[in-house]
Amino acid sequence: MTEPLFFIRDISWLSFNERVLMEAENVRVPLLERIKFLSIYSSNLDEFYRVRMPHLQKNNSENNCYEKAAAIINAQQDRFGKILSQSIIPELEKNDIHFCYKEDIPKDLNPFIANYFYTQIAGFLHPVALGAETTFFPENNLLYLLVIAEQNSGEQSYMLNIPSHHVKRFVKVDFNDKTYIIFLEDIIRSNLKAIFPAATHLRAFNIKITRDAELDTLEAEDEDLAESFEKQLKKRDLGFAVRFLYEPGLPQNYLHHIVSSLKLKTASLVEGGRYHNLKDLASLPVSSSSLSYPDWPAIQNLNGFDPAHSLFAAISKRDLMVHAPYQTYDTVLRFFNEAVIDPAVEEIYTTLYRVAHDSKIAHALINAARNGKKVTVLVELKARFDEENNITWAKRMKFAGVKIIYSVSSLKVHAKLALIKRKTEQLPYLGLLATGNLNETTARFYTDHILMTANQPMLAEAENLFGFLSKKKKPEKTDVINFRHLLVAQFNLHSRFLALIDREIENSKAGQHSGITIKLNNLEEEVLIRKLYEASNAGVKINLIVRSICRLIPGIKGQSENITLKRIVDRYLEHGRVFIFENAGSPEVFMGSADWMNRNIYRRIEVCFPIYNQDLKNQLIRIISLQWNDTVQAVLIDEVLQNKAINQSNGLRSQEAIYRYLTASNNKIIKNTYLP
Repeated sequence: MTEPLFFIRDISWLSFNERVLMEAENVRVPLLERIKFLSIYSSNLDEFYRVRMPHLQKNNSENNCYEKAAAIINAQQDRFGKILSQSIIPELEKNDIHFCYKEDIPKDLNPFIANYFYTQIAGFLHPVALGAETTFFPENNLLYLLVIAEQNSGEQSYMLNIPSHHVKRFVKVDFNDKTYIIFLEDIIRSNLKAIFPAATHLRAFNIKITRDAELDTLEAEDEDLAESFEKQLKKRDLGFAVRFLYEPGLPQNYLHHIVSSLKLKTASLVEGGRYHNLKDLASLPVSSSSLSYPDWPAIQNLNGFDPAHSLFAAISKRDLMVHAPYQTYDTVLRFFNEAVIDPAVEEIYTTLYRVAHDSKIAHALINAARNGKKVTVLVELKARFDEENNITWAKRMKFAGVKIIYSVSSLKVHAKLALIKRKTEQLPYLGLLATGNLNETTARFYTDHILMTANQPMLAEAENLFGFLSKKKKPEKTDVINFRHLLVAQFNLHSRFLALIDREIENSKAGQHSGITIKLNNLEEEVLIRKLYEASNAGVKINLIVRSICRLIPGIKGQSENITLKRIVDRYLEHGRVFIFENAGSPEVFMGSADWMNRNIYRRIEVCFPIYNQDLKNQLIRIISLQWNDTVQAVLIDEVLQNKAINQSNGLRSQEAIYRYLTASNNKIIKNTYLP
C-alpha cells in the first residue's frame, strides 16, 4: 500500500495567509476593510516568524521547509507591496485621501510637521551610537531607524527609536480640502538635522528585529507559577533574533556592521519594503461608512427567550444556543451575571483561556465570590501572547476569594465550559459549553457557537472533569472517568472521533447513507487524517471546511478522491469547530474547542460535546450547509495547496446568508426538553 501523502504544516499555514492577502486584493471588499486585511496579513506573518520560523531553522534538513517558507513569504511580500501601492493607495486618492507612501512630505505641510515633531515626538527619541562597545539591545518588533551621519571626522552610525508605542504611527493632516496621512518615521526622517546638527549629510533606513517567542516550560506550585511566568514573559522580547528586516538600499558594509554590533548572527537577513509593522494599518486614521462593511447589528432575540424573564428559567426548560457574533453575546454575559445574584446558586466553575482586557465575565466571577458563592476558575497561563493579561486577572480574582487553578506544566486547558450548581432538587446543574473563548471582545468578530443547557448527565461529567483538573496532575491510564456524553482530550476524544468515522465506513460498505462534514481551524494529526483517507477509500463523502493549517491533501486518487476541502475568509474570523456524522440518515452533531492538531489531541484538555436538541441540531446543520455552499468567500483547496475560486453563478456569501437566516428564525421557540 502506498504511504499516504500530507501537506507540510507550515506551508499550508502560509497558504491561509495568502488567502487573507487575496481579500486585501478583492475589489468587492470595501476599501477600508481591504486595508484591515493587509494589517491582518502583516500581524499573522510577524507571529509566524516568532513562533514557527525558529522551529524551521532548527529542522531545515526536513524537506528544506525553511527555504520553501522563505521563498513563499518573499513572493507574498512583493504581492503585498503591489496591492498597497498599485491598488489601495490610488483608491484612497480617489476619495481625497493622500497616503504619503515612499515619497517626500509635501512642502506645504512642513510648518505643521515641524511643530508636530517638536511638540509630540522629540521627547521620546533616543539615538544610540553603534560601535564595538555598543550594549544597545533592539527590542522585538519595535521600529528603528539606522541613521548614517557623515561628519567632518568621518561617518558614524546610530540606532534611533521610532516611538510608535507612545505616538500614533500615522499622522493625519487636513489641508486644502484633502486629507494627508503621513508615517511617523517619515516625520522623524524629515527632522533628522535637528537631532544630528553636526552632520554634513544624513541617510536613514528603517529596520526591525523579530525575536523568538518561546517560553521555557515551568514547574512550580500554584503560589509561585504566576510569578515564575511573569519573569519568563519579561525575557520573551529578549529572545534570540530570528529575522532582521531592513529597508532596501542599506549599504552592505553597514548591514554587516549592524549584524555584528547588535549580535544578530542567528537572524535571517530579509530585505523588505521601506515600511515595517504594517499591521499598524488597522489604525489608519480614516473612517467612512461608505468605505466599510455595512453594519450588521447583533440579533437580540434568542429563539423565543424573553430577556424580561430569567435566563436560568429558560435554560431549565430547553437548550439555547448563541451563534456569535450574529447573535448578541449579552446572553452569555447574562449567564454569569445571573449566577452572581441568584440566591439558589452555590457554586460556579469555569475555564478561562484568553481573558478580555476589561472582562465582564471576570468581574462577575469576582462579585460572585464576594457574595459568598464558591467560585473555581481554571486560568490558562500558557495562552500564547495573552499570558500577562491572564495573570493579572488571576491575581485579581484570587484576591477576591476565587479559587484559582493553573494547568500543569506542558498541558494546556483549552476547553471552553462553565458549570453552575444550584440548591434545587430539579436540575441542580446548568452549564455553558462553547467552541470559542469566553471573551466578549473577540466575540464581536469571531464566529463561535455557545450551548447553554440543563442536560444533567452531561453536566455531571463536566463536574467530574473540573474535579480532576483541580488535582493538578496529568491524566494517566489509571485515571478513568466515564465520559459517555463529553469527548475529552486525554481521555476519550481521539478514540470517539475515530469510532465515529469507522461507523461511517461501515455504513458506506453496507450501502447505508454515510457522510462526514467537519469544520475546523486546523487539521494536522495524522491518525485522524489517515482514518479520513480510509473513509474516502470506502466511499464516504467527506466535506471539510478548514480555515488555516491543513495537512490533509484532497482529491488524490486512491487516497482522498471523495474528500473536498474548502476555506472561508470574510469579515468575521471563522472559529467554530463543528462535526457532523450522517449516521445512516440520523445525523449526530458535535461542537467543541478541539482542532485536530497534535497539540489539541495530545497536549491539551479539550472538550467537544453532542447537540441533542433536534431544533438546535437542525439549525447548526443549516448554518454549516450555508458555509459549504458559499461561492463568494469560500475557496477550494486543491491537491497542490492552491486557493481556487469556486466561480459559481449563485453568488452565495455564507456569512451574510447566516445573518439573514438567524434574523428570520430568531423568534422561533425551541421545544421544551426539561421542565414544562
